[in-house]
Amino acid sequence: MSGYDQLKLENQLCFPLYACAKELVRQYTPLLDELGLTYTQYIVMMVLWDQGQLSVKELGQYLYLDSGTLTPLLKKLETSGWVKRTRDAYDERVVQVAVTEIGLKLREKAQSIPSEISGCLNLEPDETKTLYHLLYKMLNQFK
Repeated sequence: MSGYDQLKLENQLCFPLYACAKELVRQYTPLLDELGLTYTQYIVMMVLWDQGQLSVKELGQYLYLDSGTLTPLLKKLETSGWVKRTRDAYDERVVQVAVTEIGLKLREKAQSIPSEISGCLNLEPDETKTLYHLLYKMLNQFK
């Protein structure tokens, strides 16, 4: 590929990744609306359901999000009662985020979302697994 062909949209890997991500998140929207969550809030909750408690910095590392993005999002989740933020006892600069009992109940309501989403994808299980591994291979290069 040479010259201006490199600049054609159909020759860019970033575009189908971007478009698929945008469309996939759009599939989540009606399901998450029922729970009162945005997609970003949902992925935060998934990490906290799994980990229980993390610092804002650790949460950001999991999700590739900075504290400027996380802080207002966490405030909304705390207002809803799903998470609790506290200052670390040993270092007040560190904010810990923990899922609450109400937040754990939300997990029960969200349980069916992954299967509903995979039902809208036209991929075989082995294709899904391959795509997952390739995407994480790429993503891990940015750490």
